[in-house]
Formats: sequence, C-alpha cells, structure tokens
Amino acid sequence: MKQIFTLIILIGITLLSQAGNYKSYKVSVYVRAYEVEKMKDLNWLDSTWTIISDQAKIDKIYLETHRDLLIVPDETLEQAKKYFLDKGLEVGGGITYTIDESNSFETFCYSNPEHRDIVQQIAEHTARHFDDFILDDFFFTSCKSDIEIEAKGDMSWTEYRTKLMTEAGMDLVIKPAKKINPDVKIIIKYPNWYDHFQGLGFDLSNGPTMFDGVWTGTETRDPSSAQHLQNYLSYNIIRYFNNLRPGFNFGGWVDSGGSGMGMDRYAEQLWLTMFAKAPEVILFAYHQLLGTELHTEIHRTPWQGMGTSFNYDEMMKPVQTPNGKTITPSTIARVAGVALQQVDDVVSKLGNPVGIKSYKPFHSLGDDFLQNYLGMIGLPMDMYSDFPTDQQVVLLTEQAKYDPDIVNKMKKQLHKGGDVVITSALLKAIQEDIADIAELRASDLKALVNDFGYAGEIYKDILITQVKYQTNDAWEIVSAGRPLKGGVSGYPMLLRAKYSKGNLYVLTIPDDFGNLYDLPAGVLNTFRQVLSKDLGMYIEGPSKVGLFLYDNSTFIVESFRDEPVTIQLVSYEDLSEIKDLVSGIKLEKIQEDNSVQNRWRNPRETYKFRITLMPHSYKVFRKY
Repeated sequence: MKQIFTLIILIGITLLSQAGNYKSYKVSVYVRAYEVEKMKDLNWLDSTWTIISDQAKIDKIYLETHRDLLIVPDETLEQAKKYFLDKGLEVGGGITYTIDESNSFETFCYSNPEHRDIVQQIAEHTARHFDDFILDDFFFTSCKSDIEIEAKGDMSWTEYRTKLMTEAGMDLVIKPAKKINPDVKIIIKYPNWYDHFQGLGFDLSNGPTMFDGVWTGTETRDPSSAQHLQNYLSYNIIRYFNNLRPGFNFGGWVDSGGSGMGMDRYAEQLWLTMFAKAPEVILFAYHQLLGTELHTEIHRTPWQGMGTSFNYDEMMKPVQTPNGKTITPSTIARVAGVALQQVDDVVSKLGNPVGIKSYKPFHSLGDDFLQNYLGMIGLPMDMYSDFPTDQQVVLLTEQAKYDPDIVNKMKKQLHKGGDVVITSALLKAIQEDIADIAELRASDLKALVNDFGYAGEIYKDILITQVKYQTNDAWEIVSAGRPLKGGVSGYPMLLRAKYSKGNLYVLTIPDDFGNLYDLPAGVLNTFRQVLSKDLGMYIEGPSKVGLFLYDNSTFIVESFRDEPVTIQLVSYEDLSEIKDLVSGIKLEKIQEDNSVQNRWRNPRETYKFRITLMPHSYKVFRKY
C-alpha cells in the first residue's frame, strides 16, 4: 500500500512538472487592447499567434481590456479568450489606465467624478471576463487639472497623490471588481522607476498588501536612454518588491527596448529577471514579438563568435517544430524563446537569493537608484523597507534620512559589534545627528581626483565630495587625489570611524554615479571586502561584473562588459572545489599575490579562484 501511495505521488509530481513548458518558471505574453481588438478577426489572430508560438514556448496570455480609452467589446474578449484556452494556454486580463499614452502618458484625474466612473466601469468590465488581471504600470496620476489642484489643498503632491491613488485602488478597482467576480485576483504591476513612485501616487507601504499581488517592471533597455536605468536593476527590483511582501511578487516584465544595442541586451534582461527567481516572466508585448524583426547588421553584436552566453548565429538557425515544420527565426520572439529555454535548467539549480542588505524607508528619495550602480560594481544588493537587525553589515544610502530614528538604529547595530556603511550623501544629510557617533562632515567643497595611491589610477578626472574628519578619530582606508602619490592633498574614498564594538564607514560616491565604473579595481576590491562580511565571498577585478549569490552554495558571475574579463573570486571558506554547473569544469585555487602592499589588509584568511568571462556572459557555479 505504501508503494502504491508513493507511486501516486511520483506520478502527480511528474504531471505537475509537465504542466508548463519550463520547469523553473512560467512564460507569458501581454497583449495590448489595440491588438486584442484586432482579434475579432480570427484569421488575423491565428496567423499572428502562429508566428509567435512557432518561435517561443508560451504558457499564458494576458488580454488587455482597455488602453487610451479603447475598451475591447465583450464578444471580442470572449472569442480571443476561447482561442487561447483551446490552445492549452492559461488566460488572464489586463488594464492600462491611460487616456492617451502618446501624450506623455496622460493619465486619468482621480478626483474628477467623470474619470472615476470610467475607471470603475473598466475594472467591472474586466472582472466579468477574467479571474485574474494585471494593472499595467500606469495606475498612477500625473494630472494637475484645476480639480486636482483644488482637491490637493495644502498637501504636497506626494502626500496628496499617494492618498488619492490608494483610495482609488480600493474604491474604484478592487471593491467593484470583486463585487462582480468575488474570485478575481487583481495584481498591480509596478514600473522600474521605484525611487520616484510616491510622487505620482504609487504607495509601496500599502499597495503590495492591498492588491492580491504585484508584478515587477524589469525592463532596463538602454542605460543611455531617458530613464538611465542600469542593467542590474532587472535583478535588483525583483528582490526589492519581493521583500515588501515575500511570496506575492508574481513575476517580471520585459519589453524589446534596448534591442537596438544588440540582442544580447534583450536576452540579458530576461536572464537577470530569472536569476532573481521570478516565478513568471511576461514578454511585453504581442505587437513587439510580431513587429521587432531580426536584422543581423543591427542585432548581432561585435563580440559574437567569442563563445558568449547568447549565441546570435546559433539562434538564427532554422529549427524543426514537433510536427516537422521548419521555422526560420524572424522576430524577437525567437530570441526570447532561446534565452529562456537556455537558463531554465540553470535557474532550477539556484537557491534563494542573498545579498548585502540595504535599508530603504517607504517613500524615500536620495542617492536615486544607487543600489543598481553598486550591483554593477560587483556588490550583491538586497533592499529592504525595514532596518536589518540580523546582519554584520548594513548599507545606508541617503534614503535612510527619511527615518527619524535612523541614528538610534545605527547605534544599536554598532553596539552589538556590527558595521554600518553610509554614503557621503547620507553623511551630508544627517551629519549633525551622527556627531555622537563620529564628528564627520560632508562639506560643500568638491575635489577632482584620478589617483588612489596603492589602489590604482584612472585615465579621467572624477568629481567627489570632500569628506572631513577629526584626525586619529577616523581613518582613511582608501584615499584619492590629483595626484595622490607625490601630491599635496587627498580625500577619503572610504573612511572608518570606530564606535563601541563596531565600525562606521563612509563610502564616498562620485557626483556622477556612472564614475563608479571608472574606479580602479583596487578601490572596488576594498569596497567589496568591507561590505561583504555577511556573504562569505566577494570578487576582485574591474567594474561591470555582477555577483549573484544564493543560499544553497550556488552563485553566478555575469559580465556586463564589451570585452573579455578575468576576475578573482575570494572566499572566506576553505572550499574543496568550485564547479561550473554548465561545463562541469572545476576551478583551482590560486596563490594570493602579496606584491602590492595594501594598507588595508584583510584580517581574515581567504582563498582565491580565477574566473574568465566572455563579454555580456555569465557562469553558474556551486561551492563544495
């Protein structure tokens, strides 16, 4: 009887594992209302879906009911819904609450009675057709009509809009939709510009628990474009939103933006989303998977042919479908299909992500998006809305100034023997408050620097804040000047002040965060060493190499560079071996080079391994 029961369980597990196209996550496609409306023509629907489904394996489709005042009729929604259900896909709904997306994302005015009626009607309309739907990332308001100005009164725009949108979410969307369909799950998709949410009404202190879950915008596109989002955000933002309400971050959302930089960039966003252990990824959107055609002269990057993780030439080869049909890759759908199939097995071997805990109070500004730049210099980030009390090291950026009790929390961390690392911008914001810990100042004066002494030099000048301190009460761990060696002045890049059983560090951040990438490896290595006490390992080498750590002895290193790079992995644990989980190759320990006399030597014994990465490529390892 026991054997029969065990067999039933095994059969059940097997069936579950075969339920989707991937074993580590679900892959979905979002369809805008414009394309859903076209699905009234079954010939158009079938022909376009064939193009997408021949190139990528899809588990679920989200059919949008409204965008830009276009409301898709009931008949069209039901016809499209039936079509995809018959194909074996799950089907959900979506809403984009815009009046005119092309007009600077023109939103509804949520104090306007007419607009409020429309918003509610759209929610009710959607709930009639779907048991789950996503609010695309325009459920905010930028409206400054006379009605809104009068309603705001003496409140700030941030205070007014967060209150307004929280009320609108509950009274205009959630309650009416659940009255129509008590089983409906309503998920809010938060965009990628999280540091500025509160100014437009997104309320992260209430929204993740008020809605049935969240979706996460992991589209980072081209860092030189309008939002200037760093590649690492595609990973970091998933972790941040998951920490707001663990278990209720349902997935990441990637579009084709940035594909003009080469298809490596598009694939990379998908990989980073999955490296953060998102349970599902949405490919935005149906029209992009159809219309973003593959052009080798644009999409094949110069570093192809070097053995990179994304192989453009291999991706472009014709493929055979199970029914014997030959498919020639034609659109970005094929890139998504290849990239997601490639990392599926890798992701299945990863544990839960871990990183350096950074405290970001709700609705806080300052050092905007800095954690993503730090992730790009090899510091694994893990952002929390509560002050971490279980770490040897806590990172505080300028955002922490929004906590009126921040100094007391810092003192508790230091009294127990932990360290606190603060940025120069936070020091400037709270320097009078922390004088009881150390009398430090971030002055209004600036310095141009390019020489970091024993830590190296760079080819360009960068601008930093001049951090001041009391001699012998605090010590410069890394200094900078122009020049420093043979010069007459210098300024701390990393400063240490002891307090009780712990250490307060000040990390000087260049005025242009992008200059972090220009810092020499010697500077970055010291930053990593100080901040990584909880992690058991860190990397040594130049910038634009990310480290992703997991709680089951697995880790990933990924290069964001355009040329090959060799780094060193530094472990505090005497490992018997490190094994590449894809190639099976084992890394050998190397002897530490003591030729450089570093004033800041690691007090703990370390063990080093050498890793070489191709451009825009990753490797996955397990420690033994």
